[in-house]
Amino acid sequence: MANLSGVARALKKERQQAGKQIEQIDAALAALGNLNRRSRSSRKGHTMSAAARRKIAAAQRARWAKAKAKKPS
Repeated sequence: MANLSGVARALKKERQQAGKQIEQIDAALAALGNLNRRSRSSRKGHTMSAAARRKIAAAQRARWAKAKAKKPS
């Protein structure tokens, strides 16, 4: 019986150590999660004006027309 109680004590000690490791891992994951959230929230969206979109679209249409004109039919 003395041997079994020693095994039980050793298992309890291992369980405590595993619990501490899990807490450390959870803390590390929480810290990494906070880093990711900060980087996303700190980034500001870029909005393009309607005039800029029209200008870009017109330039792209001109490039397509130029490319079509060069192709032999």
